[in-house]
Amino acid sequence: MSVTRERILETLRAVTLPDGGDIVSRDMVRALNVEDGAVRFVLEVPADQGPALEPVLKVARERVEAIEGVRSVSALLTAHVADPKAAPTPPNLKIGGHPKPQAGPEPVSGVDRILAVASGKGGVGKSTVSSNLAVALARQGRRVGLLDADIYGPSQHRMMGLNERPKSPDGEQIIPLRNHGVTFISMGLMLKEDEAVVWRGPMLMGALQQLLGQVQWGQLDVLIVDLPPGTGDVQISLAQKTNVTGAIIVSTPQDIALMDARKAINMFEKTNTPVLGMIENMSMYICPKCGNEDHVFGHGGAKSDATRLGLPFLGEIPLDIHVRLAGDAGEPIALGDGPIATAYARIAEGLVKGGMA
Repeated sequence: MSVTRERILETLRAVTLPDGGDIVSRDMVRALNVEDGAVRFVLEVPADQGPALEPVLKVARERVEAIEGVRSVSALLTAHVADPKAAPTPPNLKIGGHPKPQAGPEPVSGVDRILAVASGKGGVGKSTVSSNLAVALARQGRRVGLLDADIYGPSQHRMMGLNERPKSPDGEQIIPLRNHGVTFISMGLMLKEDEAVVWRGPMLMGALQQLLGQVQWGQLDVLIVDLPPGTGDVQISLAQKTNVTGAIIVSTPQDIALMDARKAINMFEKTNTPVLGMIENMSMYICPKCGNEDHVFGHGGAKSDATRLGLPFLGEIPLDIHVRLAGDAGEPIALGDGPIATAYARIAEGLVKGGMA
């Protein structure tokens, strides 16, 4: 029986940490290599936790050694030590301004794939889907980044439980934050809570260019870009400035939302961006007391549209108060194990198996 990378990650996901979580979702497993039954990996931990996590490394090694087909295991513990000379104060980093000229679309350094999550209109839960999809992909063992490109109305910092201003060593390069196994950046981290962004189109395009090109994303399997609603400057700039792998369209089932979702699909077609499929959010409501299923916004509209347009239907997410509570608390519901987390896990698994993430 051959040993796969996915089987190793599944086993390591059961190795828990003293303060909660597991070593895979916390992105501690690095340099995983599986070849002819020989498994090698590194457990990368914070500098001040190295000795305390030696028992965790021992458990991880024993769990992998017990897998059928594994011949040998090499597992090391490494700890990053912060540079004591590094300046702790935030840089004078200016975001926004006219975009720099480009000859054409350029890759984002270190990023293998870019997935744009879009909708034709606001209020369909696109940002909620983006954060939970990022977490679900991280739980699949992918190296995931999340860019909140909704410059006017950033919300991902709240949903991801982050409020620390990003640092910059030189006033140019931006160090992203990290939580729930996801590398993350948002304009919301650079603004006061109630401060509005009052910019015209060129400033938006310049800010997006900075957040793509000046952020030190590291090595990512996939970068999810949470786009603002509509078909405006940010969407067009993303398609023209970068090599976007494809777009995922989020819609609720009712006709008015689907009408605008079709416009988003048409916009991506005009910019030669592949549309990878549709997700139906708030697809149904299941009463927690009686189990009755209600279709508050209708049901099946996105699936029907996807079929008619020849697009994959990626999945449906129920309407549930716990999604909102989890987002407000900065703990995306995909971190858990309930039916909604399972729905996101299935979508993530489908993207990974399809080579899209």
